[in-house]
Amino acid sequence: MPIDKTASHEKIVKAAQKEFLSYGFNEASMRRIANEAGMSVAGLYKHFASKEEMFSTLVEPAYQGLLSLFKQEEGEMKEFAGAGDLSLLESNHEASFATNYIYENLDAFKLLVCKSQGTKYENFIHDIALLEEKITKSFMGTLKATGVKINDFDEHEFHLLATANANAVFESVRHGFNREQALHYADTLDRFFSKAWKEFFGY
Repeated sequence: MPIDKTASHEKIVKAAQKEFLSYGFNEASMRRIANEAGMSVAGLYKHFASKEEMFSTLVEPAYQGLLSLFKQEEGEMKEFAGAGDLSLLESNHEASFATNYIYENLDAFKLLVCKSQGTKYENFIHDIALLEEKITKSFMGTLKATGVKINDFDEHEFHLLATANANAVFESVRHGFNREQALHYADTLDRFFSKAWKEFFGY
């Protein structure tokens, strides 16, 4: 009869999450994870090929979910821009929308934001900023094509602003805000950056 590895796998995942949250990826110990899960280190490798794979298992679903939200945002922006509609800037709830998702997957984002050094995710926020920059530039380009006048901008300044925006969203995770505090902060961010982007766009 095949051995059911599900219970052991769940113990490892729980132990790994505790270890990575406490020590970060670089300082995490496979031996401590094994002890916490009640098995040998060799037993861990029957479930995960490496420490990197273990970390990825904990964060990849939340990361992909966030990318899906960006794809949704990109679709909405294309729809508005194609109609020459700038009203999206009036009702921007991007930070609040993202924060709701982040706090539904808080442990994963604690790992991504604070504990991922040494993994392929260590530039996570920078990668998100680049994606946001790409989507916003596309929005601006489409608006221009429909005849909407948009301010010219310095590419380097735009990159820094997009990076500042992305970093700001995740500061609530870095500072250990609870959900209520984080959502209040996100609403403040939405109001702050909405006005800032309108000024930047020349709207």
